[in-house]
Amino acid sequence: MDIREFTSAISQIATEKEIPQEKVVEIIEQAVATAYKKEYREKGEVVKAKVDPKTGEAEFWLVKTVVDETTAIFQEDEEGDEEFTERNEEEEEGKVRYNPKKHITLKEAKKIKKDAKLGDEIETLLEKKQDFGRIAAQTAKQVILQKIKETERNLVFSEYKDKENEVISGIVQRVEGKNVLMDIGKILGIMHKEEQIPGEIYRPGQRYKAYVLSVEDSPKGPAVMLSRAFPKFVSKLFELEVPEISAGTVEIKSIAREPGSRTKIAVHSKEEGIDPVGTAVGQRGTRVGAIISELGGEKIDIVEYPEKPEDFIKNALAPAKVSEVDIKENRAVVTVPEDQLSLAIGREGQNVRLAAKLTGWRIDVKAIGKDKIEETAEAEEIDEKNEDVEEEQIKNDQ
Repeated sequence: MDIREFTSAISQIATEKEIPQEKVVEIIEQAVATAYKKEYREKGEVVKAKVDPKTGEAEFWLVKTVVDETTAIFQEDEEGDEEFTERNEEEEEGKVRYNPKKHITLKEAKKIKKDAKLGDEIETLLEKKQDFGRIAAQTAKQVILQKIKETERNLVFSEYKDKENEVISGIVQRVEGKNVLMDIGKILGIMHKEEQIPGEIYRPGQRYKAYVLSVEDSPKGPAVMLSRAFPKFVSKLFELEVPEISAGTVEIKSIAREPGSRTKIAVHSKEEGIDPVGTAVGQRGTRVGAIISELGGEKIDIVEYPEKPEDFIKNALAPAKVSEVDIKENRAVVTVPEDQLSLAIGREGQNVRLAAKLTGWRIDVKAIGKDKIEETAEAEEIDEKNEDVEEEQIKNDQ
């Protein structure tokens, strides 16, 4: 095994796989150290190598860790059983079994290095070697293949981990059962059924934007979880489409969403003279129109976020016109004209439900002149019983 040719070949592979040069050198050094140990040293020893990438020359050291009675248990392996030695490396009461191949006593270490301390690594220079046998070379090859694969996986993981909570563009590659697999560059992203927009059909070759929910490191490699149903997906689309939002001039204060149907979003301007709603909508609705198109026609209500909760609740119930908002403890009683009741509640209670989620208040809606509360919505959820009441009320009003 010629180290110079070896280095050149691995550098070429690393270039193709976009692995940093310093990482390439590190992988080569680990492989060469493994080959040296296989050919010239004993099992159980720790060998370190330093390779000059330009000349291909390598130097080798035997590495031992400094221990004493406080950090190691001194017990001889009478049978010389290698498995016994490896097993004794397990910690016992915070200590390790002393292994002369890996450890050196503090007393002996001070003879080599006067300022040696517990836990230091003492390196002893070994004889230089340039040629290695077939078995050693094969071992080095296996180390390199493994390390390159690990490095490539770690780099991909780091790259996509940085994209977590961001929007990414991808192409549908295939649909497996209820899951959609999207090509997002160096890896396939996974979009589970619950993260898909209801009613949306995904076909191979179609391009979509998706929100990166999480990036997990699994035994099979990085797993990127995508979503088109997550509420923050809409927020990120607004950041991409509206420069004022990405710059921080206009802020998204709250968002409530029922994927594939309707979204309510509250915006606030940090600078006087800037209309946050108009900015988000865009001239002739171009900005919000682009987002609606990306979401497959999902309706989007954009409202202004005021300081007073009463005003916020009024805005959140748009397009219904609210006459009065009376806040009592953890709920808000909203009074609307009788002809606005159905509009305030919305189809199947959707409008008031989203308004409650948007504001964080439990909202009770009643018509003017009626003592009975016609509709109730909680910020967290509305149970099935309340939904039945909502549907019945709508029928009655109609």
